[in-house]
Amino acid sequence: MDFDPAPRLSVSDHVFGRLRDAIVGGAYPAGDPLPSERELAAGFAVNRHAIREALRRLQQLGLVRVSQGGATRVLDWRATAGLDLAMTLTTAEDVLPVETLARDVLEMRACIGADAARLAAERATRPARDAILEAAEAYADAAPDLAAMAVADLALWRRIVEGSGNIAYLLAFNSLTAGTLAVGHVPAHRRTEELLNVTAHRRLAALISAGAAAEAERAARGLLTAPLGSDTALIDKEQR
Repeated sequence: MDFDPAPRLSVSDHVFGRLRDAIVGGAYPAGDPLPSERELAAGFAVNRHAIREALRRLQQLGLVRVSQGGATRVLDWRATAGLDLAMTLTTAEDVLPVETLARDVLEMRACIGADAARLAAERATRPARDAILEAAEAYADAAPDLAAMAVADLALWRRIVEGSGNIAYLLAFNSLTAGTLAVGHVPAHRRTEELLNVTAHRRLAALISAGAAAEAERAARGLLTAPLGSDTALIDKEQR
């Protein structure tokens, strides 16, 4: 494929972004070699240091395997990459070239959130339960300002995930919330029903506080699957 010359600012970022998108988009299938450093430097009109830095970052993401003195080979990113691949796209205001990504992330959010609510109900400390109740009231006080409610809703879910005591869930939560741009722009009307449901949020917080694990899990799943609706394919069409 042809490459456009890199802009003068952040040439390594430019090279990295173009190669990342080419690999994830299928221009370079898994197992294929990338062009040599010399060829890439000529194609992007940059020095080889910028190429090496870009290749190092691609390797860290699990997109390529760099061999000293040998070819840099493309890996199957679906088998080797993690959430940090999506995170790299945040500052670029880009999305992964995966048609179902928005739906997939919302489904992941629902799974993590529902189980975090269950765990918080089972093992959160009393202060953590009180913090969840307080966060729910702060969210309710933000109504009907959707923007303010969205911020307060995020704070409530952070308290729930923290209360679950699961560090893996917390790290995934951090990735998902920090990567709003990376995971795609979910149309606002898809989350309106969820954000305006003050009664359901208060009930969820009360269930966690009372230690009702099964009920808290069901309540959380109901809230977090609302944006998915009955036709999840529409989400991905609307975000493009």
